[in-house]
Amino acid sequence: MKRVAIIDDWGGLASGTVAWERLTGRVDAQAFRDTLADEEALAKRLAPFEIVVGVRERTRFTAGLLGRLPKLELIALGGGMTGQVDMAAATARGIVVTDSSGSGAAAIEHTIGMIMAAVRRIPQEDRALRAGRWQTAVGIELGGKTLGIIGLGKIGSKIAAFGRLLDMRVLACGLTLTPERATAAGATMVPLDTLLRDSDVVSVNLRLSDKTRGFLGARHLALMKPTAFLINSARGPIVDEAALVAALRERRIAGAALDVYDTEPLPLDDPLRTAPGLLATPHIGYVTRELYTTFYRDAVEDIAAFLDGTPVRVLAAPGT
Repeated sequence: MKRVAIIDDWGGLASGTVAWERLTGRVDAQAFRDTLADEEALAKRLAPFEIVVGVRERTRFTAGLLGRLPKLELIALGGGMTGQVDMAAATARGIVVTDSSGSGAAAIEHTIGMIMAAVRRIPQEDRALRAGRWQTAVGIELGGKTLGIIGLGKIGSKIAAFGRLLDMRVLACGLTLTPERATAAGATMVPLDTLLRDSDVVSVNLRLSDKTRGFLGARHLALMKPTAFLINSARGPIVDEAALVAALRERRIAGAALDVYDTEPLPLDDPLRTAPGLLATPHIGYVTRELYTTFYRDAVEDIAAFLDGTPVRVLAAPGT
């Protein structure tokens, strides 16, 4: 019987999925609801397991870590492969790596929810009402305003459609965006600086890469209107967190909404926790019952196929 570690199960959702019943009697599974950042502690935890089931981007499997897990045979990831596994090292050690199918709908819906909650001050009014107060803040209407989208891909294009539905003018920029693609999405392609100066709501929807890490810094935030809102549901390191905290504390922008952070889970002493005008959610953009069901259904299917010796959706190392 193989031992299975279900890691990064922050909400206890993975281990409660009915898909695991298919492996009853075939594996000994143990779920861990925390994420270990220390490689020594992580290696010690995972050393007894032949199979690890992870969630996208929460734990990185470096060459060093993989070298300390001699029993490891299979890594089954929930979500699309995002570079969290050193594939060359895994391939060299004969470790099979799989990922799951998914959907962008959850992230799109969450981004829309963050935009609406931020501009209408919904969290602030909820807290005020529970404290006995009544109508303490004034929101804004989005109709006739300008929505700026940084990264007009699968998610960004849907956010653009949402903006058009509300009669917003939509601007867009991106590393590979063309005027033709922007027009097809109902947006106008402009330089980044122009987008930041003209937009009332800026939505960050880029992929994280070496080119986008630190993409928005203090200089960029200084271009935004004092009445504008920044929404980041993409990846934390795309926006300079220290610069954003300073902009919020100095009231240089009206507010921000974040679902992603440099360090996750967010440390208890992180300055973002006390930043004024910030709506913060714990990276739940893709955390839905439907998507988690897909993640772990696919993981269970891959584990069953692996145990049966039948073909598995194996990811390959670059160049192999």
